[in-house]
Amino acid sequence: MASSEIESALHSARALILADLTARDVADAAVVSLVEDAVTHRRWWLEQWPEGTAYVLGLVAQDVQDALLEAYGRWPLCAACAQDEDDPHALSVEPELGPDPHWVCGKRGVVVAPVGGLA
Repeated sequence: MASSEIESALHSARALILADLTARDVADAAVVSLVEDAVTHRRWWLEQWPEGTAYVLGLVAQDVQDALLEAYGRWPLCAACAQDEDDPHALSVEPELGPDPHWVCGKRGVVVAPVGGLA
C-alpha cells in the first residue's frame, strides 16, 4: 500500500476524532496532543500492516478514549442516558476491529452516531 493511502487514512481519522471531541467541547490542547499520539502510534501500526487502513478510524477512536480515561475520565458520555442516571457511562466503539466504526450505548444497545458524527 502506498504511503499516501496510509497518510490519507490517518488524516481522515484525526479529523473525525477531532470533530467528535469538538462536538463534546473537550478539544483543548492537551486532548489534541493525545489524538496526535494515537495517530503517531497507528502510523507505525499501518506501516506494519497496511491492509489495516479500513480499521484505523475505530482504533484511533479507542486509543483516544483510553488515553482520556487515564487522564481525564470517561469520554464520550452517553447523552441519552445521562439524564436518567446518577452514574453516567461512556459510549463504546463498535465494531472493535472493523470498518465503519460507530459510537454505541452499551446500556441500551443502540447506535448513537458514526465515529466523527457526534452532535
